[in-house]
Order: sequence, then C-alpha cells, then structure tokens
Amino acid sequence: MAKKESSGSLGWPSVWALAAGGMVGGGIYTALGVVVSVAGQWAWLSFVISGIIACSSAYCYIVLANKFEESGGAFTYLREINKNGIAGSLSWLLLLGYVLTMAVYAFAFGHYLSFALNTSPLVTRLFAIGIMVGLISLNLAGVTKTKKVEIAIVSINLLALIGLAVLGFMQWDTVKLISGIEPRPLWSAPIGAASIFMAYEGFQLLTYEYEDIKKPKKILKPTIITAVIFVIIIYAIVAVGAVMLAGSLAIIAQKQVSLSIAARNALGVPGLIIMTVAAVFATAAAINSTLFSSANLSKRVANDKELPPFFKKTHNNVPYRAVILLGILSTILAVIGKLSSLVEAASLIFLITFGVVNVIALRFLKANRKWISWIGIILAGIVILVLISRLSIVAPVQLGILVFLALLIILGRPALMRNYSSKSSDDDK
Repeated sequence: MAKKESSGSLGWPSVWALAAGGMVGGGIYTALGVVVSVAGQWAWLSFVISGIIACSSAYCYIVLANKFEESGGAFTYLREINKNGIAGSLSWLLLLGYVLTMAVYAFAFGHYLSFALNTSPLVTRLFAIGIMVGLISLNLAGVTKTKKVEIAIVSINLLALIGLAVLGFMQWDTVKLISGIEPRPLWSAPIGAASIFMAYEGFQLLTYEYEDIKKPKKILKPTIITAVIFVIIIYAIVAVGAVMLAGSLAIIAQKQVSLSIAARNALGVPGLIIMTVAAVFATAAAINSTLFSSANLSKRVANDKELPPFFKKTHNNVPYRAVILLGILSTILAVIGKLSSLVEAASLIFLITFGVVNVIALRFLKANRKWISWIGIILAGIVILVLISRLSIVAPVQLGILVFLALLIILGRPALMRNYSSKSSDDDK
C-alpha cells in the first residue's frame, strides 16, 4: 500500500532556500582559497565538475527519497535494499564527514570574525569554540532550526555573493587569474574538484526531513535540482569574480578569509563588514543545520541498532548525547585542524557517500534515466581516485588516519554492535 503523501510544513520556497543555503552556507567561504591553490585559473571549472556530480547525486537522492517515502538519506536507502551492514558502516563514516564539515564551518567562522576585528590566533580559536558551544547549547535547549531565520540568512548570503561576483566581473582582467602564481594545466581542474566537494553536501540534509516537506513527490525534484544548478553558477562566478578583485596569490595566501580579502579590495571597510556579516551568519547557520541533522541521524541509526544505545537517549525530544559528542569532536578539530586537510577529508567521505547513492539508484531508475546515475558514478570514481592520490602526496598522515578510521569502522563496528546486542539480550533476561 502506498504511503500517504506528506503534508509537512515546508513548501517549495523553503525547500529551495534550505537546499541552496545548506550548500552555500559554508561551502564557498571555506573552499575558494583551497581550490584556487590547487586549480589556479581553472577553479571555476573545478566547481562545475563537482557540481555535475552533485546534480546527478541530487537526482538520485530525490528518486530514492520518493521511492521509500522516508527520512534517513543513504542509511535508509541501504536498509531498504537489505544492505544493513553497509548501511551501518556508511552511517558511521557519514557522521565522521559531518563532524569534519562542522569543524570546517567553525574554523571559517572564527577566522572571518577574527580577521575583521584584527585579533590574535588565540582569539580566533576562542571564536570557533564559542560558536560551537553556543549552538550546542541552543540544540540542547530545543532551539534548533527556525525556517524564516534560515531563509533570511540564505537570502542575505546569496545577495552578498552575487554582488561580490558582479563587482569582480566589472574589473575584468584575466591576468588576475594567474597573478603571482604559476598557470595551472587544465587537468588541475578535476584535482580541484576533488579537494572541495564538501561544498555541495548540504542539499542532502533535506532528505532527513522528508516527512516535513509538503507534497515531496511533486516539489522535491524541480526544487532541489534547480537549487543545485543555481549554486553551481554562484560558485563558478564567485570563483572568477573574487579572484578578479584580489588576485590569485592573495586568495591563496589568505585562503581562510579569501572572500573578505576580495570584498575589502572592492569596497574597502564597508565591503569587509558586509562579507564578515554574511560569512559568520552563513557558517553559523550551516553548523546549526548540520548538528541538528547529524544528531537526529545518530538517533535514527541507534534506534536501528547500528549505533550504540548511547546515541538514542533524548531529553525533550533532543538526542542530547549525540549533540554533545558530535559538537565536542567538531570543536576539537576546528581548533587543531588545518583548513585544506579538513576540507579534503570531508570531501572524500561525501564523494564516497554520493557514489553509493548513485549506485543504489541504478536499480530504481527507468532505463532511459540510468545515464544520470552513471555520470555520477563515473565522475565520483575518478575524482575519488584523484583525491586519494593527492592526499597520499600532500597529506599522507591525514590520509592514513582517515583510512585507519574507515577500516576500524568497517571491521570493528560489527563486533562492537554484537557486543552491545549481547549485553542488551542479557539485560532483557
């Protein structure tokens, strides 16, 4: 029997804004300097390549969400096709990706605010800690996602980015794309795409709120696909416009605050203030959305006995233990982590996750639509190999840690969960 069409409160304007905001909220602020350092004048193409994978994956997420009519994202889709073990392992890996992502956003929050106020590295770290503590507290108090506020933040954020891009194009000078750096070859574009894929992960947070979306079968596909395409365009034009304003060398040298550098060059102190306000609100909103969604995903996975019972404990319907643990881990990484390593590690995890979703969708897509999934699978596979190769050269220690954690999850998780199941059975006797 078909499930009843959702009568949730989120209509298409809210879904579109939350999808676009979930991506842009932290993505471009943290990714631009990283991708320019890798791809140089081809940074815009890197965003387009990553965007194609995101677009294919978004289509597959939508098809699967409407097929199963249930929240939970990749974890739910794997459970529905009876791949419970893979679902459990992927959910653990995905939660690690969310922790890395929140760390990146907190890192960006601290650096953008600190740069505007001209404070010390210590204060920068304190800002990062402060925003994480504040948002953990709000989540624990049950004050999580206010849709109208988030939509307002998204609107301001997009206007600031579009304005920056327009100012950059008004000062068109292709020399700026390679000023102070060696020109990069065309094949550096996919390397750049691999490095910043996490900039596109935000749209899939909406798959955790399927029941809250009004008439999802009608609005999800056009709304999310257009949001992804719009974000691809935003990223591409900002990647060009910001470099036109600041030059490649400055964007790379201060990649933690690259958009503030561009805005200050364009409008002076008013530009710096505008971009700082946009950045801190956007990154804070992105942290809040990710913390809320990842904590609820933890609860969902724990209820299905693929995470320890620790994660399903709630107070006032808030999975408080998950909020605290995920928040603390993100805070630690934001303080001790390096921007490029955090972004690239998170990108690898989301590339793997999106690739899996594309593979699952193959069995449910109509024959004349399977090419959409194949594009995502092939491009994601290529970009994953490129990113692993790059990390093995520039960040072997970080890659080694990530591989170790992945193996620990894949090999150790089943034994750990069997142990919890045994204890649970003994307690029931």
